[in-house]
Amino acid sequence: MSAPEPTAAATLRLPIRGGVQYWAPPLTVAGLIIGLWYFVSYVFLDPSRSYLLPPPHEVIAAYWDPAFGPDMFEALWNTAIVALTGLAIAIVLGVSWAITMNQAAWVERSLYPYAVILQTIPILALVPLIGFWFGFDFTARVIVTILIALFPMVSNTLFGLKSVEQGHRELFILQRASQWTILRKLQFPAALPAIFTGMRISAGLAVVGAIVGDFFFQRGTRGIGGLISLYQARLNAEPLFASILLASVFGVIVFWFFGWLATRMIGRWHGPI
Repeated sequence: MSAPEPTAAATLRLPIRGGVQYWAPPLTVAGLIIGLWYFVSYVFLDPSRSYLLPPPHEVIAAYWDPAFGPDMFEALWNTAIVALTGLAIAIVLGVSWAITMNQAAWVERSLYPYAVILQTIPILALVPLIGFWFGFDFTARVIVTILIALFPMVSNTLFGLKSVEQGHRELFILQRASQWTILRKLQFPAALPAIFTGMRISAGLAVVGAIVGDFFFQRGTRGIGGLISLYQARLNAEPLFASILLASVFGVIVFWFFGWLATRMIGRWHGPI
C-alpha cells in the first residue's frame, strides 16, 4: 500500500519568523556596525577629535546619566505624542481622500494633483508659515507631521482600491450591487495590504515630521528634535548621539508595530507583508 501523497497544505512552507535563521543575519550586521563604530572611534579618529564619534558604550551610558537621561526620555515622550497624533490624522485623511477619488475619474483628476503638490512642496519652506498661523507648540508640530505623512496613505490606498480584478468587479455589477457595497465588500478588503504598506511608510515619516517640528518650533514643550539641537549647540557628543539613536529606535518600533498589525489582521490570507 503506497503512502498518500502530501497535500498542498502539507507542502506549503511559510517563512518562519523566529529562530537562528531569522535573527542571525540582522544581528551579524549589527555586530559589524558596532565593530566598525569602535574601529573609527579608537583607531581612525585622532584622540583630539574623538567627540566626532564617541564609542558606543559612552553613548549608551548617557541614558543613565542624571544630567541627560531623564530629559531625553521626557522629550521622546513629547515627540511620540506628536508623531502618533499626526499619524492617526494622516491615516484617516489619506484613506478618506483616496476613497473619494476612487468614486469617479473626474474626482481623481481634480484632487490627485494636490496630493502630489503636498508631497513635492519643500516642507521646510512651509514650517515658518505654519508657525505664524498656528503657533509654535503642539498644533503646529502635528500639522507638519500630517503634511509629511499624508501622501503615502493617499497613494497606497488609491492603488489598492484600483487593483481589484475587473472580473470580480463585473460580478458585483451583475448582482446589481451598489457602489457602497462594492467598496465595502470588494475594494476595501482587497486594498488592505496596500493600506497597511502605506501605514508603515507613513509611520516612519511621522516620526521624521515630529522631529522636524521640534527642530523649528523651539518654543513650548521640547521634543527630541529640540533636544538634539540643544546638544549640538553645546557640543555634547554623547547625549547627542544617544538622542539620535533613541529617536531611530522609536521610529523602528512604530514601523514594526504596523507590520505586526498587518500580519495579525491580513497575514493569514495574504501572506507576509
